Amino acid sequence: MLDPRLLRSFVTIADAGSFTRAAQHLNMTQSTISQQLGRLEDAVGHPLVDRIARPVRPTDAGERLLGYARRILALQQEAETVLSDPAGTTSIRIGLPEDIVSMAMAEAFGEFAKRHREIRLDVTAGLSRDLTRRYRGGEFDIVIVKEPAASPDYRATFPQAMAWFESVKAPEWPDPVPLVAFPPGGLYREAMFERVERERRRWYIAFSGSSLHNVLVGVEAGLGLSLLPVGTTAGRQVRPYAPFGTEPSMVVSIYAWEKTGPTSELVQHMIATLHP
Repeated sequence: MLDPRLLRSFVTIADAGSFTRAAQHLNMTQSTISQQLGRLEDAVGHPLVDRIARPVRPTDAGERLLGYARRILALQQEAETVLSDPAGTTSIRIGLPEDIVSMAMAEAFGEFAKRHREIRLDVTAGLSRDLTRRYRGGEFDIVIVKEPAASPDYRATFPQAMAWFESVKAPEWPDPVPLVAFPPGGLYREAMFERVERERRRWYIAFSGSSLHNVLVGVEAGLGLSLLPVGTTAGRQVRPYAPFGTEPSMVVSIYAWEKTGPTSELVQHMIATLHP
């Protein structure tokens, strides 16, 4: 491996055309810089500088090495600059449902990131039950989840209206009624089944979507009924399914382990976005 200190002495000698001027530039004695050049020449096995010429100039081998030496020194400087910059050196891990990843939430993250360049925001979208499990297991620093009722350690919680929806083009549904559902473990899935059975309707899963977007698209396409947060249906080609109407509200809750510092500051911005 070529020692960057020796390369720097060689490049400075070549640029200055003089051992004396190079030593002055590097704040060394002429003897020291000459010794460093000698060590580099021993390492590469070739003379690198014509010491007799005035001004001093690289040998053929020195000219071949010079470009590489400049690149090595430039990369070293770049690496030192990167490592001295604290940007993104710590992280806050955030979990939240897909429909909470809104433009307003992204803007809140952006404003926070501008004030705290040292912090990297690692955001994961997923199903609330899985997010809750992972938060309790220590995988997230902050989590937003949808749940029937908030746990005692919530930082903030807000009601979320729920209702049944069908496509605006939907016909009268047959028996058994087709359902558009989240996959097993989805928060609304079991509530859907319980309500349909209370209505003494037979049912089957016509379409299963892994995200809220997929479920909404399935309902819009007329594949079946679904239980959805009312606020997520604005602008979609769906309408309330009158025979079932509304359901008890869920809640949207935010949790965080840290109560002070940047994490707490971010939590307050997220709360303001959820409930402006």
